[in-house]
Amino acid sequence: MAFALKNPFGIRFKLVFLSSFLLVIPWLGYQYILEMEDYLARGQEQTVLGTAQALATALNERPELFNEGSYSPATRSEDLYVYPVYSPLSLVDSSLGDWGEYQQYEVLYDNRDFLRTTLNPARMYVDDDSLKFESMLGEYDGFLYAYFKVTDDEVVYRDQDALTVYRSDFLQISMLSKEGNDVTRYVIAPYQAEPIYPFRVKEDYTDPTYEERIIGQWYDTNFGYAVELRIPMEMLGDRLGFAVFDIDDPVNRSVNTVVATYRMDDAERLGSILLPTPEIDRIVAGMGHNNSRIQVVDRSGRVLLTAGDIQSATGIQLTPIESGVPINKYWLYVQNKILDPLYYQLLTKPSNDFIDDLYSEVTRGGAHIYSALNGTPLTQFRTLADTETRLLEAAHPILANNEVMGAVVVDQNMNGLRTFRNEAMEKLFNTIIAVMLIVVLGLFFFASRISSRIRGLRNQAEAIIDDTGRVQNTIVPSGNSDEIGDLSRSFSSIVERLTQYTNYLENMSSRLSHELRTPVTVVRSSIENLGLTESNEESAVYIERAEEGINRLNLILTNMSEATRLEQMLQTSEKEKIDLVEVITGCVEGYKLAYPESNFELDTLNYTIHVDGVPEYIAQLLDKLVANAVEFSYPDQPITVYCRALRDHAVIKVSNAGPFLPDEMKDRLFDSMISVRPQEKQRQPHLGMGLHIARLISDFHGGQIRAENRQDRNGVTVTVVIPLFYK
Repeated sequence: MAFALKNPFGIRFKLVFLSSFLLVIPWLGYQYILEMEDYLARGQEQTVLGTAQALATALNERPELFNEGSYSPATRSEDLYVYPVYSPLSLVDSSLGDWGEYQQYEVLYDNRDFLRTTLNPARMYVDDDSLKFESMLGEYDGFLYAYFKVTDDEVVYRDQDALTVYRSDFLQISMLSKEGNDVTRYVIAPYQAEPIYPFRVKEDYTDPTYEERIIGQWYDTNFGYAVELRIPMEMLGDRLGFAVFDIDDPVNRSVNTVVATYRMDDAERLGSILLPTPEIDRIVAGMGHNNSRIQVVDRSGRVLLTAGDIQSATGIQLTPIESGVPINKYWLYVQNKILDPLYYQLLTKPSNDFIDDLYSEVTRGGAHIYSALNGTPLTQFRTLADTETRLLEAAHPILANNEVMGAVVVDQNMNGLRTFRNEAMEKLFNTIIAVMLIVVLGLFFFASRISSRIRGLRNQAEAIIDDTGRVQNTIVPSGNSDEIGDLSRSFSSIVERLTQYTNYLENMSSRLSHELRTPVTVVRSSIENLGLTESNEESAVYIERAEEGINRLNLILTNMSEATRLEQMLQTSEKEKIDLVEVITGCVEGYKLAYPESNFELDTLNYTIHVDGVPEYIAQLLDKLVANAVEFSYPDQPITVYCRALRDHAVIKVSNAGPFLPDEMKDRLFDSMISVRPQEKQRQPHLGMGLHIARLISDFHGGQIRAENRQDRNGVTVTVVIPLFYK
């Protein structure tokens, strides 16, 4: 009987596998939200450009807004912007902390801004980064505030006994007089880090005169020194410049390098003081509540005004979580500890902790600004290096008399949109996961229910027929109205009809034997009477043949009823403790007399093996096995009877040398009316009942019987295993 391999992929697995195609739903939702994000980004792009255009329209044809005096566009690097400061600045705290966000407007001056003066006439430009400074100018309440962060590898202070002010590191302030015809110079050269004492000097740095109106502080830093100062606006003319003089040799104290905000120390080359008008502040302030960073730049790209900061300019105003709304702490734990780490393997969490290097200088750059300064508005998206932050930038030109006077730059980071996208995806994924869990669990329980019913039907079907091939049980019909219920009722009807037919076949031999014995007896008596009356030789031949046929028919009827009688006898027989070795030894001695042409070998040990059984039935079992072995043995080959006790069982083997069993008959050999004898070897009728009777006796003793081909040579071994007696 062939058994199919068990399929590891059952109905539950297949249904769960098919339900995995539901994963296409979150993928479609993810793609939809990405498309929605793109549409929102395009809408935000138009909004930002519209803001820039609206502000640029308010500033168009108003060149006077770019300067309080006559408009002078900042086309030279010498020009200095003075930014409005809205609170007083401290000059005595030895730090620049109170400058705060104003430091974003500071300008860097380095070796590219080298200045040759009378103190270093032979000094030419060198690529030396040992001296540089950053500065920023602001105006508050009629005063000009400035700071200078100087990087100097060797700070040389003024000697305590020196009367000159140019034989140490010093800061020079050059300004055009109010009359506009003379350049006034002031030198700040302290003895140490201390409050500053400015001196007005002549062109050759002689005749120093203390100027009390300029106040401030000089203090040391890790990179050099810093200077903060305050100058009354009434002292300033239209032009102003600052220069840092560096002395590295404390012995000869000659000027080594000068870095300045101007190229030549004369009235024409000093930088113009550019003051953005408060009118621009008011115009920009009116649009400063749209969650953007707004900047106004002139034609050179210098920032005149900034409103807002890029870190908080998210563009989209997200709805905050309402206070007082109850939050499920268990769901919050699952969201924070399980779902969010999973989601953010795919999503990116925006951060406002970033620095825009493109806007780190006071002069702004970028393709959008260059395009606007050329007269064409432009928007662009830009991703910051080493971060996931994405910026949206728009620039629109400011026109006056058909000339580009500057540009309005509106920037936003896309963190708000990305946060909105992440929240939408989290809600979508949470909903989809919940739905999928419900669907998958529902399918799993549904498949489990179906599998359970099918397994129950399978178990009932397997229990219908026992190991002997008899129908022992039936299938209980299901009351369900589905397909499995219909299948159960169909199987039940089939098994019921099969049981009836099997009972008919099992009882047919006994009924047939009973019905045939009467006519056989009549025929036998008639032949005997005929033999007594007929005496010629010709009639005697026919009578002899008839008697031979009657004998064969009687033997067939006896064999047919033998198994039935044995089953009836086994039901009423009582077992007893017997010595199996003694029974087998006696039987083998009898076989040597009954089959003198065969050679028998007994393989037992000299000890007793007790089993619970009936010795007559054990002998009958051996009779059937030995008779079968004798019939199939090759001439002059021994028949071995083996008996041993292994663990808790007794093992009996009867082996003969002869033809192999056909593979297809190994499992059916002990069934009723099964024979593998060729027709030409059947000297007397065989119905295949001998080994069937042997199996009945083996089952009666609680044992098992099997037949297999020998491995050492041609032949067959029949093995009987019977439990030992332990009472």
